[in-house]
Amino acid sequence: MALEATIETVGDGQTAVVTLVGLMTLGTNLKTADQQVQTALGQGAKNLVLDLTGVEYSDSAGLGMLVHTYGLVKAKGGVLRLCGVQKRVTQMLKLTTTDKFLMVDADRAASVAAIEGGRVGNG
Repeated sequence: MALEATIETVGDGQTAVVTLVGLMTLGTNLKTADQQVQTALGQGAKNLVLDLTGVEYSDSAGLGMLVHTYGLVKAKGGVLRLCGVQKRVTQMLKLTTTDKFLMVDADRAASVAAIEGGRVGNG
């Protein structure tokens, strides 16, 4: 299943939600998803929520994209939060200890609220 990505700006325009649907694996349009992230950041978003509700699986390439996105957002002085993370993806984050810096929330509303409230720790 190809990976699809859509962008929506929320709040004051400094936060964008990128919704990913599909598999985050090598060869599934990870470049397209990365371009959506770059577009959101290029259009003035500083903070980013990656809604992974529609992502059932990620391999190391998908993990690499998440870590790369974290670096891009951090370089802008922003905050990256993940939401709707499925069980298999959560297991990968824990196994690789990337859950220590990739902040995860239950849903999109919680991620947006955490960013707007200035909370930076894992939720």
